[in-house]
Amino acid sequence: MTKAQKRRMDVTEMRMLRWICGKTMLDMIPSSVFRENLKVRSIVDKLREERLRWFRHVRRRPLTAPVRRVEALTVDGVRRRGRPTRRWEDRIKLDLKELILTEDMTSNRMAWRARITIDE
Repeated sequence: MTKAQKRRMDVTEMRMLRWICGKTMLDMIPSSVFRENLKVRSIVDKLREERLRWFRHVRRRPLTAPVRRVEALTVDGVRRRGRPTRRWEDRIKLDLKELILTEDMTSNRMAWRARITIDE
C-alpha cells in the first residue's frame, strides 16, 4: 500500500465515521473523538493485523504446501525499468520490524496474537 493509498483510506474511513455520528467537517470535531466514541481502530492498523495473521498461517504450513512452494518460486525474464513494486514479502518485513517481531515467534499462537493485535 502506498502512502497515497493509505491517506485515501484514512480520509474515507473518517468520512464514514463522521457520517455514522451525523457530523460534518464543519462541526470541527477532532478525529480522535469519533474513534473513542465508536471504539474503532484505524483501518490501516486492521489491515496490518490481518496481513500478519495470514503470514503466521503461511509459516505454519508444511514446506510442501502450495502456498509455501509459491514463496520459493522465481520467475525468469527481464524486469521493467524503474522502481520495483512492493511485494507482499517486503511489506511483511516492514510490519515485523515496526512491531519488533521475528519469524520464529509464529510458532506460539497466543503470544503472536497478543503482539499483532492493536488495542483501542
